This record gives sequence, structure tokens and C-alpha cells, in this order.
Amino acid sequence: MMYATTGRGRAGRGRVRAAAAALCLLAGALSAAAAAGGSPAAALTPPVSLTADDLTTWQTNGIVWSMAASEAGVVYTGGTFSTVRPPDAAPGTSERPAVNFAAFDAASGAPTGCSLSFTLSSGTATVRALALSPDQKTLYVGGRFGSVSGVGVSNIAAIDTASCTPRKDFKVSVSATVRALAVTADTVYLGGDFNTVAGQTRNKFAAVTTGAALKPWKADADEIGRAVELTPDRKHVLLGGNFFKVNGTTSHALAVVDATTGAVSKSYPAGFIPNTSTVQDLTTDATGFYTANEGTGGGVFDGRIALDLSDFEQRWRDTCLGATQAVLVHDGVLYSGSHAHDCATMGEFPNQPRKHLLAQSVDDPKLLPWFPDTNDGIGEPVGPRVMAQTDKGGHHYLWVGGEFTTVNGSAQQGLTRFADGPDTGAPWVPNVTLSTLTPGKVVVDWQTSFDTDDGELTYRIYKDGASTPVHTTTGYSLFWDRPQLSWTDTDVAPGETHSYRISAGDGTNTSAKSAAVSTTVASAAQKYPAKVLADDASLYWRYDEAASTLAGDSSGGRDNGFVRNSPTRRVTPAAVAGPSTAIGLNGSTQYVYSNKRHPQPARFSVETWIRTTSTKGGKIVGFGSLAMQNSTQYDKHVYMRDDGRLVFGVKSGSARTVTTPAAYNNGAWHHVVATQGPGGMALYVDGKLRASSALYTGNEKYDGYWRVGGDNLNGWPSRPTSDFFAGQIDETAVYPTALSSSQISAHYALRTAG
Repeated sequence: MMYATTGRGRAGRGRVRAAAAALCLLAGALSAAAAAGGSPAAALTPPVSLTADDLTTWQTNGIVWSMAASEAGVVYTGGTFSTVRPPDAAPGTSERPAVNFAAFDAASGAPTGCSLSFTLSSGTATVRALALSPDQKTLYVGGRFGSVSGVGVSNIAAIDTASCTPRKDFKVSVSATVRALAVTADTVYLGGDFNTVAGQTRNKFAAVTTGAALKPWKADADEIGRAVELTPDRKHVLLGGNFFKVNGTTSHALAVVDATTGAVSKSYPAGFIPNTSTVQDLTTDATGFYTANEGTGGGVFDGRIALDLSDFEQRWRDTCLGATQAVLVHDGVLYSGSHAHDCATMGEFPNQPRKHLLAQSVDDPKLLPWFPDTNDGIGEPVGPRVMAQTDKGGHHYLWVGGEFTTVNGSAQQGLTRFADGPDTGAPWVPNVTLSTLTPGKVVVDWQTSFDTDDGELTYRIYKDGASTPVHTTTGYSLFWDRPQLSWTDTDVAPGETHSYRISAGDGTNTSAKSAAVSTTVASAAQKYPAKVLADDASLYWRYDEAASTLAGDSSGGRDNGFVRNSPTRRVTPAAVAGPSTAIGLNGSTQYVYSNKRHPQPARFSVETWIRTTSTKGGKIVGFGSLAMQNSTQYDKHVYMRDDGRLVFGVKSGSARTVTTPAAYNNGAWHHVVATQGPGGMALYVDGKLRASSALYTGNEKYDGYWRVGGDNLNGWPSRPTSDFFAGQIDETAVYPTALSSSQISAHYALRTAG
């Protein structure tokens, strides 16, 4: 079977209905995972069938723009580069010449004997499109070049694959860069920047015979053509690019035309793809075709669209931001290369550092648990630019090319590849915390791990150094959603000391066990946390963990916190009596955010303890729209001014605040509670009401995260020098109600109760 024959060198195959069935099975598995002792995780989470473990592959010294993969397991690559080098070689070492073209063995990642040089008499030559003929005997090459290994050509060439030499009988002049190719047994379709082919007018798209004669086929466009793909029945040609019209018909960025005449069969009106966005790539499977979209400016569409081949209408689209450059289908999964950084509008990860490789079912835009990654690299830079796939030696290989210079955190430039096995990457080691708030019980909580190609993982808990687990369960997690899991050990007695370790497994690989964490079983209930829980806290962070990214949630909400940038852990003395500890923040980069994204709380209370001598102020606790960056929407917060006075603020039309008359940056622990409900806003310090307003009972509506220790304060009254709090914080709790003054004073009174 041939996989890469069209466009920039990819085509797909997919088992669409099988993928839907696999997703149903996955949903069932996730439900089962909620129960203790769920079935063990599989090595890969269906319908994903490729691991995220990158394989050793030769590298380029520049950008890979195009690929085509043969049935024989040869991967042809083109771009803007001059050398290739071994997998572990640093730039400038162990290089061999490869002028804008190289061929590799799909299974080994090493160069083959096929060597060609694509050059230009002046300017920079580049290879932008590669496509194989159906019989695999000819490789068609498009780009900006005037010579192939000394044979004169004009931006397009045909290579005999058996001899790896340019075909001298294929000569056709193309006036500008060729960016896309698609090939049948007798026709070569091309797209790009050109306006003439063989001396005749052909605007952005054209067709020639495999003997290089210009065909009457016309699909003239007004802007650049970037992608060309044939439908599986070869009756239609799919066009993508920057254009707004094809053959005079309004159709922006995407069109379907007749394969014989070029007449428009399906146009896409203004707004289907925003005017600020383009189609960079196209791929197909048996029932659908898929677009890779890039936008510039405001109101862009950067994601992917799935359309049905039966009627060329949309099946789904995602709304991730971060331009998509390449798409490819394998076994019912759409793999894509992009620099996605914000998928919150489709219920996926919020705005954060870029992710460059994603996977989705061909039937559903929801992201699947497959997250290998590159960096942005050189050039624009945007990371991956192209994908290709083929089989060899009993394995399926996915190749990725582009601008990147790292893959999965290690140096690797221009090229990488993945396969359907073996899966060698183990999940992250779980972060573990213990609590013993009531006699005769130890609660073991942990932050679920992350594995780059497995969503459902199996966790095993080991007690007191034993080699056999005392508890096994499963849980589903993604890199941005690592929910807290919990197990209560009742086989303990007051006064005993026990230790616990946890491992995470994907069905094939198992992480190391976490470091042993120990606790002494409580002989009596701790009064302060008991009161917090009795008052129905929905989030309760006590900050008792050692060095890790976890702030365990002791409430029933299981909303663990992510601790950012390594603040000081286990600070003593803590705010309240007992064995608990506090967390220390540096006032510039360190903070904690909730794993869960919450809807706007109509009424709420936030409670925490603070200790500081800072004169630069900072946000203590609040609600923000983003987790790993400064929020763009932010209120429901308490912050300290430079003079040490505390401000509680919400957005209700504009910023509404109440401020304490006294300062609290005297180096002592202070209890801070802010509430909003039908009675308005109230700010309590050390058990007493210090500021209030009955005027404002509402706040800004948006989904967000609870954040402690820092976030945006731009535009708020008496904005402090720093948006981040420098000092110690302890016993943070959030409630879905406005606590009463008697509840708050009771909390404060229990500060000395052991």
C-alpha cells in the first residue's frame, strides 16, 4: 500500500467506524477506572496506535519542508538545508552533503544511497513538495530551483527512483515556486506561487501529464496555492491555500474541483474559514478529508477541520490556537503538527507553552493522549512542517520534518520518527502526600502521573517497604489535567508510623516508585482542619508535601494544586498548631494553581493564612482565567498593597474593592477570609470583619482556576509593586458559600488547638 503520494507527501488510511468503537471502549474503561482495582492500563490508549517515543534518526542542518514515503520503506525529504548528520552529532560535526534533498531508510533512520542536489543560480533554492507516482517509479519534486544535480529544470522535476537520477524527458517551465503536488498514473497536479506553466497562463494551480505536457485543466486562483490532494476515487482534487476565488467562484482557502476539467464542484463561502486564515495542508482517508489551518492577526482559525467525502461538508472542527502545518491519518487517528498553545475553547488545555504534535479521532476533535513534542526551532519558528508514513519490517513509521531542533527534550534537528512499537517510555513518578486527620486512618493522596502516549495508567501503592502492593487502581490523566486520586488505609492504629510509595504503569512500562512518605497515625482529630471540612470546604490545601509539584487537596473536592517554580516546602512554624507545615513564596515567579477549571462562583469564600514583611505587596489568593501564564481575566481575589493593607476585589461592571484600615506585613501569621454572597462583600482578618460593602453581590463571569501566591493585578486600585506575594502561606481553603462571621471567628480561635 502506498501512503505518501500527494500534496506535500502524505496520504492517509483510516478505519473510521473502528475508531468510534474504540472511543466507546475507552469511555467504558474510564468509567471502570473510577472503581478501586480497575483493569490494568494498556500500553497505548485506543485508538492511538503509535508510541510517542522518538526513534534515532539522522538530522538536517536546516528546515525540512516536504516528504514522500514509498511502499519500499524509503522516506524522501526536501527543504532548505545543505547537510545531514547522525542522530547524536552536534551541528557542524560528522556532516555529509545533502543539498535540499535526502533519502532515508524508514526503519533505521539512516540515509540511503540516493543523493541529489537541488540548486539555483542566484538566491536560495528550496524543495517544497514531493510526491510519488502510483507505480513508485517516479518521484516528482517541486520548489524553487533551477538545477537537479547539474540537469537544468524550472521549479519542478521528475526523479527516476530506481537510479536516483533526474528524468531528462520531463521538462516543463513553471514561473515561480511549486508548493504542492498530487499524482495519478497520468497526471501531475501542482500548486504554488506561479502564474504561468509551459508558457501558458495558469494561476496558482495547474496540471501536466506525466510526460510534462500542459493539460487544459484549469483551477485558477487569486492567491497562493499551498496544498493539493486527490480524493480516493480520483474524481476530484482538493485545493488549499491563501486564495479567495477559484475560477472566479468565491471560495476562501479551500475548494473542491473536478479532476478532469478543474471546474469548481464545492466552494466554501466567506467565513467558513476566516479571511485571516489559510489552509496549509490536506490529507484524506476512505471517508473524509482534513485541513491544516494557519491564521494571522485577530479572529483567526488555527485548528483542523474534518469533512466528509460524500458531500464535502464539515464533520467537525477544533478551535485550538497555534497554527497547524501538517496533517496525516493512520488507523482512524488524525495526527497533526502545529504549535498549539490554547485549546480551552474546545474544553482542552488552556493557554500555555506550545505543544507541537497532537492526535484526534477522525470522528471527534477531542484530543487523544498522544503528546510527543518538539520545540519551535529555527525559521518562523513553528516546529513541525510536514508528515509522512510507511511500513517496513513489520512496523508502521510516522516521520515528521520541520524547523525544530529538539524532540522530546533532546537535541534533534529537522527530522524525527515514531512507530507502532515498542512502547519504551514510562509514566512520570507520582507525587504523594499523606494526611491523618482522624484516628485510625491514613489518607494517601497522589497527583496522577503523565505518560506521553497513555491516558489511563495503573497505580500501585506499597506500604512499609513491602514488595506487594496493598492497593491497585487506575486513573485517567493528561498533561494539563492530572486529577488527584485517593485511598484510605484503615489497617492502622493510632500512634503507629507507616510509610507509603506509589508507582504508575502503562501496561508495558512502570515508573520508579515514589520516594517513601511516612506519617504517624492520629490519636485524636485535628480540630482546625476538622472545622474547615465541617464547613464544607470544596478545596483545602495544607502544603504538607516535600519538594514536588503537588499541593494535595484534603477536601472531598480532590482539586489538587500545581506548585510552580519550586517554592520552599515544609516551612515551620506553620499557621496553626499541629504537625502541618506551610509554603514559602519568592514574590516573583512562584505560585499554586488548581488542577480543575471552575465555572464562575456566584457566591464563595476564600480563606488562607499569610506571614510576610514585604513592602512590595502581591496577590495572595484569587480566581484567574489562565493557569500557567498571567490571567487575562482575574478577580475574586485578595491582594496586599505595598503598605501592607489588604484589598478584596471583584469585577462587577468595574473593579469593586474593600480595603483594611490596618497593615498586616509585620512578620506575624494572619488569618484572611474574603466572602461574597447575597449580603455583599466582606473581608475578615484574624477572625474579625475589617472591611465590607453590601452594594456588590456579583462578580465577573468566566471559567477559571483558583490561584495562590500570584497572578495579574493590572488595572486594580493601589496595584502593588509586585503581582506575586513574598512570604509564607498556609491552610488555603475555598468554599461554595459565604461563611458567616461566627464560622470565621471559630476557625481563627482554633489556631492553637492541636
